[in-house]
Amino acid sequence: MSEIPDDLYYTEEHEYLRASDEEDVYFVGITDYAQGELGDVVFVELPAEGDSFAKMATFGTIEAVKAVSDLFCPLEGDVVDVNAELDDDPSLVNTDPYGDGWMIKLRLGDPSQVTDLLTADGYRLHIGG
Repeated sequence: MSEIPDDLYYTEEHEYLRASDEEDVYFVGITDYAQGELGDVVFVELPAEGDSFAKMATFGTIEAVKAVSDLFCPLEGDVVDVNAELDDDPSLVNTDPYGDGWMIKLRLGDPSQVTDLLTADGYRLHIGG
């Protein structure tokens, strides 16, 4: 069964937002369910710090043994940090998707929009859990 922390926000495309210590800045990654569906992650292509994305715009790709998938920005915002550790060890997405396997830190353009995303209960229903 997939781990779905209660304190995160989720998209129907299997990305999550986790609050950081900075106001209006969130960690973005893919869910435990998504990494399980993908299989062994072998490469992650991420944007540069300072890039801006609209809600649901593609911000990168993730390559697994089984498939290559787009990564979607959960909400509009600016990238303030990129997880460079994934360059050397993309498997962190598999082993710790909500911790060391985060992908970008995003400063939200409109932080009130987080309520538009799924709660943990909503995401469980979405994946049939």
